[in-house]
Amino acid sequence: MPHADIRPATHPLPDLHGHGLRLRPWDPDSEADTEAWFRGRIDPEFQRWNTPLRITTDFDSALESLRDSARNAREGTSAPYCVTDAATGTPLGHIGVNVIDRVMSCARVGYWVLPEARGRRVATHALALVARWAVTEPGLGLHRLELGHAVGHDSSCRIAERCGFRHEGTLRGAMWEAGRYDAYRDVHLHARLATDPDVEV
Repeated sequence: MPHADIRPATHPLPDLHGHGLRLRPWDPDSEADTEAWFRGRIDPEFQRWNTPLRITTDFDSALESLRDSARNAREGTSAPYCVTDAATGTPLGHIGVNVIDRVMSCARVGYWVLPEARGRRVATHALALVARWAVTEPGLGLHRLELGHAVGHDSSCRIAERCGFRHEGTLRGAMWEAGRYDAYRDVHLHARLATDPDVEV
């Protein structure tokens, strides 16, 4: 039996370009990056649909969270990207390939977009870029990418399907309710395989 490929994620993370976007690694030493990360995680729309393990309450907790993300990237368990405008370098949001499992060759994708960047298909284009990189070489070369979102988050559902993430079903009680760690809500599971046809967005 061949051994599973358990290489760490590509280091350093390469920049990804397309659709007027540049996806680059987050920089915890950049005040602008930390400020964008902070605004994204305290945004009411983010908090409505996500309950992260670590709650961001102020600039210091945002910096701590961003440093955790950078450490996970160095360890090869995630690939977090700052989504920026290719022309200006302005941060627009975040997309990450998370919980990278090299034994099963799979990972989970998550993203958010800053309020001022919404309505410009930023999430769709960023997801298309990172998904193509994640399932091909010399990217991560993964077999399967999963994307889960809370039931009722219809815009995330549309974004997933535009980018070739097929709806596979509903996971019961698989995500915390907004702002709570003692109650659960259902999740729509989408996934894309390396063998699925590429899509144009």
